[in-house]
Amino acid sequence: MSSLITELEHRLTRYCAIDSQSDPASPSQPSTAIQLNMARLLETELADIGATDIRVTDYGAVLATIPATAPGPAIAFLAHMDTAPQFNATGVKPRVIRGYNGGEITFPDNPALILSPETSPGLATRQGHDIVTASGTTLLGADDKAGIAIIMEAARRLIADKPAHPEIRLAFTPDEEIGRGVDPRLPKDIGADFAFTFDGANPGEIEYESFSADGAEVTIKGVSIHPGWAKGKMVNAIHLAAKLISFLPQATMQPEVTEGREGFVHAVGMTGGSSEMVIHFILRDFELDGLKAKGEMLTRACEALALTEPRAEITCRISPQYRNMRYWLETDMTPVDLARAAARDIGLDPVSVPIRGGTDGSRLTELGLPCPNLFTGMQEIHGPREWVSLQDMAQAVALMQGIATRAATGT
Repeated sequence: MSSLITELEHRLTRYCAIDSQSDPASPSQPSTAIQLNMARLLETELADIGATDIRVTDYGAVLATIPATAPGPAIAFLAHMDTAPQFNATGVKPRVIRGYNGGEITFPDNPALILSPETSPGLATRQGHDIVTASGTTLLGADDKAGIAIIMEAARRLIADKPAHPEIRLAFTPDEEIGRGVDPRLPKDIGADFAFTFDGANPGEIEYESFSADGAEVTIKGVSIHPGWAKGKMVNAIHLAAKLISFLPQATMQPEVTEGREGFVHAVGMTGGSSEMVIHFILRDFELDGLKAKGEMLTRACEALALTEPRAEITCRISPQYRNMRYWLETDMTPVDLARAAARDIGLDPVSVPIRGGTDGSRLTELGLPCPNLFTGMQEIHGPREWVSLQDMAQAVALMQGIATRAATGT
């Protein structure tokens, strides 16, 4: 096994075993104290590899510098420390399947769970690779611990080998998975001319277009009364919440029936009881007009629901989350072109596909720090079948090194 693959395996499995899940219900910053465990570990490791200007900000981000060895624009590389709250992330037990044989992968802690090329087609092209998964009862956390491992290993090599490169800034952020990864102070604190997130999937992917995103919170207040004397008096908020969901287009605008450039309205959480219910939605579209239309549709659905039961109190509050990074990057493709050239240098054909989601780069770009997204190799994220190839990660390390050195040479 090559030294790079060995180093990536050690980093990834160590990072994934650390629980750093974010919590959308928490008002704190970062949303969970356990993310700071990851931050402190990275702070120590950055010092060990020789990075400078290392600090953990009061909003939970880890920042560091690799000093320049040549003139050029200051470049930042970012990954996020938190893992998705949609699935269990406590007690992650990473395991490595060396020299994957192309067949089905089973999971020791969940024998009924199967990962196969039929359900995850990317596996079919990774025969002979070293595949990392969890044990079957948790997600792996390669989203975005793979990105962290890639950046840390590339940084270690840049510091040790000292090729010609401009100043490089490193940033590891909390709470990306809940849309709170970019504190308004972060772009200035990073202090770069442009940046890249390592938060993508397949080798060669260099993404400069993401969803635009809003969040919505619908509150339904019914009328509460003892059920024994409820006839003609009770208004059950649970029933009204179910009715609201039924008003929305189930066959055309849900995540499970959309693809490509199609947006959606997605109910992500529902809490409460018969007297009051709160439903949280995420609204997604690649264009602002489409995003606005989805918000208006949800508002009209709430208004229609109110007409069916005038005794209920129904409110719909829509708030912006992030915007399509394309609106800014298409006016200056310098970082995208640089990444594409570096990808070709290592034998990859660069591919740019719209992200059916968002990254910290979406918000950073909107705030004035251009930040396209680069691949890590992670697949089937946010669930127990999550996996990543160490060989794909090695290509991402080479890409980061190539971006850094190309920025110095200006080629």
